[in-house]
Amino acid sequence: MCTGNPNRKKGLIVREPFATLIAEGKKVWEIRKSRTNVRGRVLIISGGKAVGSAELVDVLGPFTPEELGQHTDKHLADVDFLRQYSGGKPLYAWVFRNAEKFKVPRRVRISRGAQVWANVVVEDE
Repeated sequence: MCTGNPNRKKGLIVREPFATLIAEGKKVWEIRKSRTNVRGRVLIISGGKAVGSAELVDVLGPFTPEELGQHTDKHLADVDFLRQYSGGKPLYAWVFRNAEKFKVPRRVRISRGAQVWANVVVEDE
């Protein structure tokens, strides 16, 4: 997490419906084309709002789409989607635990150009 301003936090930008599925604890692996060194509780952000938070505890891989196809229950993506997304590159599973979905999504200020990670300020906390 970010230090200084208590409303400043690390946020992971995820498309819907996957952001909500992570926040609900139904999707425990987020598939990405790279590793990350980030660990700990992060906000799950979609559409400029934090829909929840979860602990990023590990990164597994590299995997092929076919290998990940054996774990669909964890990432909720089909093999065809994974093949297209990978573009022939290895994939990694970012492992989440202890998810919490917010009753009402929280507005956040995101730095311009943020695409994966963002240091955000939670505006309505």
